[in-house]
Amino acid sequence: MSAGVDALERWFAEREWRPFAFQREVWRAWSEGESGLLHVPTGLGKTVAAAGGPLGAAVEAPEDDASGLKLLWITPLRALARDTETALSELTAGLGLDWRVERRTGDTAAALKRRQKTHPPEVLITTPESLSLLLTETRHPRIFAGLDTVVVDEWHELLGSKRGVQCELGLARLRTLRPDLRTWGLSATLQNLHEAQDTLLGPGAGGRLVGAGDDVPSGAIELRTVLPDPAGPDRFPWAGHLGLRLLEPVLAELDAPGTALLFTNTRSQAELWHRAIVDARPDWADDVLLHHGSLAREARTAAEERLRLGTARCVVCTSTLDLGVDFSPVDRVIQVGSPKGVARLLQRAGRSGHRPGGVRRIVCVPTHALEIVEFAAARTAIEAGSVEPRHPLVGALDVLCQHLVTRALGGGFTRAEIAAEVRSTRAYRDLAESALDWCLDFVTRGGAALEAYPRYHRVVRAGDRFVVESRSVARRHRMSVGTITDDGQMQVRFLKGGRLGRVEERFVSRLSPGDRFLFAGRELELVRTRDMVAWVRLAKGRKARRPVPRWAGGRMPLSTHLAGAVAAALSGSGSQHTPEMAAVAPLLEVQARWSRLPGHAHLLGERHRTREGHHLFLFPFLGRAAHEGLAALVAWRLSQRAPRTASVSANDYGFEIVSPDPLPDDPGEWVPLWSPDRLIDDLHACMNATELARRRFRDVARVSGLVFQGPPGRSKSARQLQASAGLIYDVLARWDPENLLLQQAHREVLDHELEVRRLREGLERMTALPPVFTTPPRLTPLAFPIWAERMQAQVSTESWVDRVRRVAGRLEKPAGTAGA
Repeated sequence: MSAGVDALERWFAEREWRPFAFQREVWRAWSEGESGLLHVPTGLGKTVAAAGGPLGAAVEAPEDDASGLKLLWITPLRALARDTETALSELTAGLGLDWRVERRTGDTAAALKRRQKTHPPEVLITTPESLSLLLTETRHPRIFAGLDTVVVDEWHELLGSKRGVQCELGLARLRTLRPDLRTWGLSATLQNLHEAQDTLLGPGAGGRLVGAGDDVPSGAIELRTVLPDPAGPDRFPWAGHLGLRLLEPVLAELDAPGTALLFTNTRSQAELWHRAIVDARPDWADDVLLHHGSLAREARTAAEERLRLGTARCVVCTSTLDLGVDFSPVDRVIQVGSPKGVARLLQRAGRSGHRPGGVRRIVCVPTHALEIVEFAAARTAIEAGSVEPRHPLVGALDVLCQHLVTRALGGGFTRAEIAAEVRSTRAYRDLAESALDWCLDFVTRGGAALEAYPRYHRVVRAGDRFVVESRSVARRHRMSVGTITDDGQMQVRFLKGGRLGRVEERFVSRLSPGDRFLFAGRELELVRTRDMVAWVRLAKGRKARRPVPRWAGGRMPLSTHLAGAVAAALSGSGSQHTPEMAAVAPLLEVQARWSRLPGHAHLLGERHRTREGHHLFLFPFLGRAAHEGLAALVAWRLSQRAPRTASVSANDYGFEIVSPDPLPDDPGEWVPLWSPDRLIDDLHACMNATELARRRFRDVARVSGLVFQGPPGRSKSARQLQASAGLIYDVLARWDPENLLLQQAHREVLDHELEVRRLREGLERMTALPPVFTTPPRLTPLAFPIWAERMQAQVSTESWVDRVRRVAGRLEKPAGTAGA
């Protein structure tokens, strides 16, 4: 491929660049027929490395270049697909190739999609969902007949999710059609590289693992935390306590020349910060934009275009802009709130300085005082090159059932064919014969309990082949392809018809006509709701109460990796000489004076007595999700000793148990309560796991095809979906208790909602640590935010804020000024 490499070298030289060693290595490996995983920091040219092989080969042998699809590029985000299309179009044109580069996502026009089926472009950029939709076409073997290469971009974003499993199944089908297919994955923030590669290429497939070489400039990361003024943060923090109080220093950052991305962790937070910035600086209104997944496509596209042109002062965004091919005009990144993970902070920092040797600048803005410690811990982890692993999912039968219908619709299969194909993936390599037969029975007759209902007879056997014959089944399945589920989204539209985006149904259900709310960067007034559409108009004048929509999934738990680093920072064994730790010194001084600091050598507990009763605060540092399960477990086990009433609350650092009856004083009496023995049985008993599984079953039923969400624009409400799924759950639980999808719902509750693996590891560590209980004179800085969480569940938002502020003020007085 010397002519192709020469053409690539010339393309680099024209831009006064030189290829890196890792790019040449990927080109060489591709020319030798190898697949692999490329793992290098963001902004170094992974796109050119992955595309250079097939494009260089086309330059070298144009006479062999029959038209048709050659390069398939799979991306996790539609925004990333647009950037990739631009980058690959420039590269193909620069190499003199007359190749079409096109996108196929949910945003692509229907006419272009129809043309792509009969006249596919040479390069097609798509998502896992759109690939599955292509596989439902009976002509899909012809579409992929000339495919040489598949590139899966940002593989770490798909790994560990059902979308990743869907991608594995799609790749397995493509390899069946094209046994010599080369597959390359691209990633920037992964720890378990060999496991990630094994999942991408198939177990035992081997392949090349390529990393950055010595010739790659180590682009520095400039991480700076905005610290409260003047003498340090409040010593009794609670979620949201700082937040917008740090607006002025953020405005100062945005006042500097250049473009900034301001990341928040939730869409609600993005709406609030966008509005606060525009209210504070009305002259910036046209240059401060908003970008999150619930906004209409037109608004997102406009923000992305302003980023490319470098004409936006700031885009306030969520994870929708975590990824991107070339946002070189971005000069700095601002992270509002803890990123909750080291990899996420690295990924977002990489949006600035997005070029070889560029300085990645990120300004961290805490929303409460303890998040300052999280930023310090993240800084230490980044300097040590330590990020979280992403573990792949195994055995998701709802995704497999969906794929079986996809394959049956796309021309059909025999049992032997599908068994070999799905077992070539890591997700199903150990799939039992009985499980495969159960899934085939499920898609053909609905299983033992649903056989009498024709709507569940989606696939039929024609001889030895499984096929779909019903047009209604085909239409309904194509509208249901995918594994992303939401919580009942309603469209938001102006009365004159303009679309603004989507909010959750349960938020709108609490509003009455005339109520106002913030969305899409505007203050809106609800006029009426009808057919899952909230009709609005721009609000006139100002009112004090302007609620912001809340979306499901807004609370991100602290990763195990970062939680451990935070515990180390608080115990004095890490991050001690950073500006962040100096800022929280007054907080830690009060914590140590009234109680003691947590540490790796002991488990800290704090006992309190108030008018509410007897309290025990424990600080295992396992993250919110694990603490919620752990608090319920310990409280339930305590009640088994003697009847008592207890309530619990939790945050990322620990949990509280409060009871009107006295709690054991001796730490030794508590240790058996966090034993890992009988963990699963006790979790089922204390967490009402059956009800959790019933709710989880809604998503399993949607992915597997048991319930139909409805056509676009007329989808069922969340309540309707839950009712349908609940009825099916009850039928299966009574008449088919061994149903594998029921078992999967229970397993997902344990694995994902209760994080049982993380919980078990935490219990084992807690059991090995000697408990140290203190009796502080009042709530400590670590206990106060957990108490505030419980208060929020008992009172309305307004009175909760007032009460928490009042109690925090009372605690500040005895804390004094020592250490401030």
